[in-house]
Amino acid sequence: MKVKHIKTQGAAFLAMGGLLLGGVAHADTPPAPAPAAQAASAEETPISDATRAQRVMASRIGLRTFTSAGFHMGTVRHIVLMRFLPTITDAQRAEVVRRFMALAQISRREDGSPVIAAIESGAQISGEGADEGLQQAFVVTFRSEGDRNYYVGRPVVNDPAYFDPAHEAFKKFAAPYIIATVVFDYAVPSASPRHGAPARPAHVQMPQPQG
Repeated sequence: MKVKHIKTQGAAFLAMGGLLLGGVAHADTPPAPAPAAQAASAEETPISDATRAQRVMASRIGLRTFTSAGFHMGTVRHIVLMRFLPTITDAQRAEVVRRFMALAQISRREDGSPVIAAIESGAQISGEGADEGLQQAFVVTFRSEGDRNYYVGRPVVNDPAYFDPAHEAFKKFAAPYIIATVVFDYAVPSASPRHGAPARPAHVQMPQPQG
């Protein structure tokens, strides 16, 4: 069964900016929203059930634990598939790829420790006709769900103290060039589970689109 999560232009990365909070309406005659507020409302994207579940977990255990390197240790794959704006130039596409790949080096915690274990990328070359127009793939590997949570940030983690500023900067840079993304995360099962202990089932995480 295919799992798809495609967002249209602008929403693909603006979804990672978190929910937009409106002002408080008066009970008598609420003022008409300003043009800027109307535009913001049009771009607001409802969060998914997966995002909501992750937010509940984060609020229950606290963001410090949820985004810590030791939270749910084990290899996590974070797959990102992108469709670019039709007018993007080769140089612009190459720069998006270059900046994404650079996150392997520049995504760091406050103590300087790396967030990402590895990144690989490649252009779509399948001839099966099932690519949905997606053009570039990135596979990001993390050492724990906590590292993944810290890297992903919005829309799950909205406090800048607990998400990766380098990844946030990349999302803002890449947004104008992307018209669709698919994101799929999964935990790699341990090769050698403890004897007598039930193996932890693979946890599939499907957040709002992000890079």
